[in-house]
Amino acid sequence: MGSIPRTYGSDVMVDAMQAYGLKYVSLNPGSSFRGLHDSLVNYGEGSPEIIECPHEKVAVGLAHGYTKASGEPMAVILHDVVGLLQGTMGIYYAYIDRSPVIVFGGTGPMALERRRPNIDWIHTANVQGNAVRDYTKWDDQRPRSTRYRTPWRGATASR
Repeated sequence: MGSIPRTYGSDVMVDAMQAYGLKYVSLNPGSSFRGLHDSLVNYGEGSPEIIECPHEKVAVGLAHGYTKASGEPMAVILHDVVGLLQGTMGIYYAYIDRSPVIVFGGTGPMALERRRPNIDWIHTANVQGNAVRDYTKWDDQRPRSTRYRTPWRGATASR
């Protein structure tokens, strides 16, 4: 009997980004999404292209500007709770400008028994989307890397 090939959830996310035609993803590197960052570099073969930014607000602002200029959604990846909080004003401005920015957020271990002392407890939220829910079209926190059509449809539905 043959072995089942290993598939990483982060590779599935890169497949989804490519399937939806995302050309770029802006980010400020963070350990909470290191698997996705690794998959973008090694599995995705440079697609979508990573644009490294010095701050989360810059990453969101870049995605907002690209979307306005091109008419195409752009993705941004934010680190855990603190990265999302740093990017909130940019997310708000994209929302009021009716620009579809796709925001991916890293997180710490959701299983309590897997959390390290201190850092995973202070940087992991049960539902990160609560921080931006009032000014986003749609948010969800998936415990597994499945079903990405719903967020895409929500972001790209008639602006």
